[in-house]
Amino acid sequence: MTDEANYDGAFDAIVVGAGLAGTAAALTMARRDLDVLVIERGTAPGTKNVFGGVMYTPTLRELVDVEDAPTERYVAEKRYGILSDDGDETAVTMRPQAWNDAPHNDSFTVIRRRFDEWFAEQAVDAGATLVTETTVTDLLKENGTIVGVQTDRPNGAIEAPVVVLAEGANSLVSEGADLKRTDDRKDVAVAVKEVRKFDRDVIEERFRLSGDAGAAYHYFGDGAVGDTVGGGYIYPNKRTISIGVAYRIEDAATRNRSPEDVLNDFKHHPAIAPLVRGGNMVEYSAHAIPEGGVDAMPDLVHDGAVIAGDAAGMVLNNGIHLEGTNMAIESGYHAGDAVADAIEQGRTNARALAPYEENVRNSFVVENLEHYDFFHELIADDRDFLFEDLPRALADAQREYFRMDKTSKDEHVSRAKARMLDATGGWFGAAKKAWKYRKVLS
Repeated sequence: MTDEANYDGAFDAIVVGAGLAGTAAALTMARRDLDVLVIERGTAPGTKNVFGGVMYTPTLRELVDVEDAPTERYVAEKRYGILSDDGDETAVTMRPQAWNDAPHNDSFTVIRRRFDEWFAEQAVDAGATLVTETTVTDLLKENGTIVGVQTDRPNGAIEAPVVVLAEGANSLVSEGADLKRTDDRKDVAVAVKEVRKFDRDVIEERFRLSGDAGAAYHYFGDGAVGDTVGGGYIYPNKRTISIGVAYRIEDAATRNRSPEDVLNDFKHHPAIAPLVRGGNMVEYSAHAIPEGGVDAMPDLVHDGAVIAGDAAGMVLNNGIHLEGTNMAIESGYHAGDAVADAIEQGRTNARALAPYEENVRNSFVVENLEHYDFFHELIADDRDFLFEDLPRALADAQREYFRMDKTSKDEHVSRAKARMLDATGGWFGAAKKAWKYRKVLS
């Protein structure tokens, strides 16, 4: 790694951003003997990258030795909890024994600063050049074709046949060059996260963990993020716990509660407070999450450039599946592979780079986005039911079902069932909602 480089025009490709997509692209191209320059605006890879905490590694394992990666814990447990604003929680927990066996369902918590630095080192070892503390301010064009980048360094114009734009959700360079439109705020979530440090034994006791096993806790309902569309999460690491919330920017802009207030309310919910109390805060961060789905994805290929990862909106966030790291790495790999093929052919126009978009659209990335494309509009339409009525109904029903008194069990069951049917609009309403949400679990 270096913050100085000889800009002598010898680069075959420039990668903007040393996140997961950018590094995967750079590593792929370097292993195919391309001279690659990676430009990162942070002091090191990962310093500008924020995410909840789980790295999904199927494609990563094909690129590097994951056992050497600086992971924190493998995810041995998933918990989904619905919180009411009265302090109630109704939760489902899964702990499949198979997740304790390698490769641990390809799910690990990581600290992005450590992981991204390590991942970038793999690209550098393969021959890529990494330049940090450098901001790409614009793209260079000749006759409509992208031929390099302009940076904030003195004499900072750098030319290359292809530019891989992997700049993340805040894709100002791509937008400034009219390669993508600015995301509508209904298609973007705001996320805030706090990381607190604890003794390792405290973490393992609170979350019932041992060894390198970890957990991923996800929460929904008005007890998690109020009357907004979104949710909260907790991820225990080795010596820290990540606590955060994510919800639509549109809700943040139209409600009189700051993201910090939403996070604080989540941390003080009676179901959450015992898990996160104490410790020392070592990090507080915020970031944007693109969640517009396939319809919000820009064109991925242009004359002399491709767009990958979060910059292309490749994030799946439907409440059940919270994925982005695997999509970023997958798209970065396909981008790097397509660029290498195009350069071998001596052509780097959009037609030559088109296999990148074709391969991404035929991969699990776009298939999964298309499968859940309906979901965000659906939850926005049903927000009152999902985030207010349902959490309260579940809390009332569970209290009634397990109530200990002299009333018969049949009567308790009848009352609990009536509470749930009331929330869903009776038998007909329940059937309609089951049909509407069938794809979530399909």
